[in-house]
Order: sequence, then structure tokens, then C-alpha cells
Amino acid sequence: MAPLRYYTDILLPFILLLVSGVVFLRRTNGLPINWPFLGMTPEILLNIHRIHNFATDFLKLSNGTFLLKGPKFANIDMLFTSDPANIHYMLSKNFPNYPKGPDFRRIFDILGNGIFNSDHELWELHRKTTTMSLFKHPNFHSILETTIKNKINKGLLPVLDHYSETDLQEIFQRFTFDAICVMLLEYDPESLSVDLPFVPCEKAFTDAEEALLLRHFLPEKVWKLQKRFGLGKEKKLSEAWKAFDEFIYKCLSQKEKEDEESAGLLTSLKSGFSGQIGTSCDSRQFLRDTILNLMIAGRDTTSTTLSWFFYLLAQNPSVENKIRKEIQNKTGGRNWKTLTSKDFEGLIYLHGGLCEALRLYPPVALEHKAPTKADILPTGHVVDKETRIILSFYSMGRMEGLWGDDCMEFKPERWFSKGVNGIGIKHEPSYKFPAFHAGPRTCLGKEMGMVQMKMVAAAIVCNYRVELVEGHMVCPSDSIILQMKYGLKVRVVPITTINQSG
Repeated sequence: MAPLRYYTDILLPFILLLVSGVVFLRRTNGLPINWPFLGMTPEILLNIHRIHNFATDFLKLSNGTFLLKGPKFANIDMLFTSDPANIHYMLSKNFPNYPKGPDFRRIFDILGNGIFNSDHELWELHRKTTTMSLFKHPNFHSILETTIKNKINKGLLPVLDHYSETDLQEIFQRFTFDAICVMLLEYDPESLSVDLPFVPCEKAFTDAEEALLLRHFLPEKVWKLQKRFGLGKEKKLSEAWKAFDEFIYKCLSQKEKEDEESAGLLTSLKSGFSGQIGTSCDSRQFLRDTILNLMIAGRDTTSTTLSWFFYLLAQNPSVENKIRKEIQNKTGGRNWKTLTSKDFEGLIYLHGGLCEALRLYPPVALEHKAPTKADILPTGHVVDKETRIILSFYSMGRMEGLWGDDCMEFKPERWFSKGVNGIGIKHEPSYKFPAFHAGPRTCLGKEMGMVQMKMVAAAIVCNYRVELVEGHMVCPSDSIILQMKYGLKVRVVPITTINQSG
């Protein structure tokens, strides 16, 4: 017993001294402590559940750029930045030197040879072919409006009428999943219906995206070992991969069995990418990769923005009323369903509200970059081909230096500009507001996404008042896509009921 007590007497003061040192250092500058051998791993682990806010905390204390160091043996040091000069430099001025890189492709292996996972010639092929095959298709805009209106009338409104209390994030995820499937695969899985059926592919997106974020903070050998033995989030990622493959290949096979090819977007996409095989040497797999990447863009970014928009709207009923009145003034007594995409361009309060949601809660919260050769960033930080750079778009919207002391407030008026013709929409440079990315990789579906979000938002605001369920916690998830960790539980109160009671 004596030796044990001896070691206890020696170790206890040492431990207390160590803890005191941690507290003192944290109070001195507030930044993560760089421990010998371990790096900043202890604080990364303590904050992994709030990684986006953790990054914002240390970026605010370090003028927007900070090297987050991992264990010596792991090679996972990451240079985080939210500095607009760095963002502009990497995404525009010196774009060729900052591709996604091989680390990105290994982490996002599930995306295959799709546009999000591609660099150089393959990326240029995707960019050009997707633009011509989809966004410049002669019927694209009519297909988009018809698809969204049908899904609103036959899916969204019946479900909201049926459930007085619901998870609005799940409703939006089902809505956008069905809509992108109709447009890309010409098949409606009808996941947004009153019985809310379980569709494995629809649920697979969330599981995959959570695992992909975790891969950024784990040594590659660790997550590959988990993948091999089917452990933790890697097991869910493998199941998601299987669900994607089964769903997409089944839809493609069904279309191939049809006697006549339609003049829709899938036929145009297949024709545009005909003969392309990428690095897989398999044209069918290349088409699967292409479609999966577009499905992620169409489902997750739009549903996430709508979720955060209505969360902010529920906390700011005066803004909700202003948007409702704006729509009523635009329609002049007509039904909101008569609004066209052209009409939505004049709804500045609605546009400003969506931009605020995108600023505070950008659906793609971070971007991974890897320089091809040594360089010096505008902030003076030296990088080389071994440097892993993380662009924190989430943090950018929370910087007082960029958006003012009121940056945490929801203010659609922030996006108003006064001109000779009255109040219009204010445009911010993409390196300050990178919700749709910036430079050559600027989102191809930006216009499509805004039209879709405005149509859905107008349909809900004109028919319901959205109220948060008391006591429900809303916070960002630990995911590549900035979803809500616990969903968005709300009550939807029909406007007709409010008018009658008033």
C-alpha cells in the first residue's frame, strides 16, 4: 500500500498543476493549447460535437486564420481560414494552384468521378457538359417550375394540412429529394406523402455526410480501419453507399427498359456524357457518380437553407408578416400560385431573408483545399503541397469585421440597396458571401436553387404561420452539410384559422 500512496502523493499535485496550466493558458488567449506529441487533439475531441462553432471561436481570436494541429504521428494539421482575402485568392486569383486534391478524393470516395470530386480536365468536362445538358436545356425552366408546383400541391401542402406538428427539416428533405429525382431520373419516389414512407436512399444522405465530416478529423488509417471492419459511422457510410447504388442503378435500368426515350433532362444528360468513363473505366458508373453529385446538390443545400430560413422566421414574426404582405402586394389579390419565377425577382424581403439564412447557416459549411505547390497566402501564411486548408464559410457569416456588430442578427434589410428606382437587392462579392461558392467553381444551380426556395417559402408563408415547438433544441449537426442535429420541430397554423380567430 505504501508504494501506491507514494505514487499518488507524487502524481496528484502534478495532475493539479497540469490542469491549472490548461486553465491559465486558455484564459490567457482563449486559443486551443498545442500539447507536445498530442497537438490540439484534446480540445478537438472535446469540441467535435460543435466543430463549426469551435472553428468560429478560434478564428475570431486569430484574425481569421489559424493552424489547428493534430497529433505528431497523424499528419492531420489543418490551416483554417475565414479571411476574405485568402478565400478570394484561393478560389479566384490563384485558382489553378488550389484544387480539391487527392486527400479530398480519398475522403469523399463515395462521390466517385462526380463534379464535386473532380479537378482539372475532368472538372472542366463536368462543368461544360452539365451546363449544356441541364441548365441550357430548352425546357429546363418549365420542367423546374412544373416539378416544384406539382410537388407543392400534391406533396407539401397535403402533408402540412395533415400534421399540425411536424419536423419541418424532414419535410423539406423529402420535398427536395422527390423534386431532384423527378428532374434528373424522371421518377417520383413520393417520399413526401401523408404516410411519410421510409425510403432508404432518401435517409442515406444524412448518414453519409456525418461520416464524411468525421473523416476530416481522424487519421486516414483510423477511418479506413473502421471502414474495413464496419465500425462506427463508417458502417453507416457503407450502408448509404449501397442505398445510393441500388436506387440510382434501378432508376437507370427502368428507363432503359422503356421503348421510347423522353426529351427530358436524363436523356440530355446521358447524351452529353456519352462515352465518358472517368477513372473508373465504366460509363455506367460514371453516370451514377454524375447523378449522385447532382442529387446531393439538389436535395441537401436547398432543404438545409429552407430549414434555417423558417427557424429564423419563426423567431422573427414581424419579418414573416412583411414577407407575407410583400407577396400579397405582388399578387394584387390573385392566388400565390400564379406567381412566376420572374415575379419572385421583385420580392426583396423574401430574397433578403433567404440570403440572411445562407449567410448565418451556409449549407456547405466548409471547403477542403490542397495546394499543388508552395505558396504564400495574402495573410502571410506559408503553405505547401502537404498543407490541408479548410475554408470555414460558416465562420465568415459570424465575423463582426465583415458584417458589423449586428452580424448575429437576422436582418433581411441588410440586403437592400437604395437606387433611383427605389429599393433593390444588394449584391455582395462571393468571397465575402460564399454561400454559392466563388470563382470558377461558383454553383451552377444557384438560380435554380433560389427559384425553388422562393416558391416553397411563398407557399408556406401564404398558407401557414410557423411556430417553434417550445423546448425543442435547434443546433447545427456534425456534418459536411449544415443540417439541424435534432430536426426542426414546429407547429403549422393555417392562416385561415388565424384570420377567423382574429
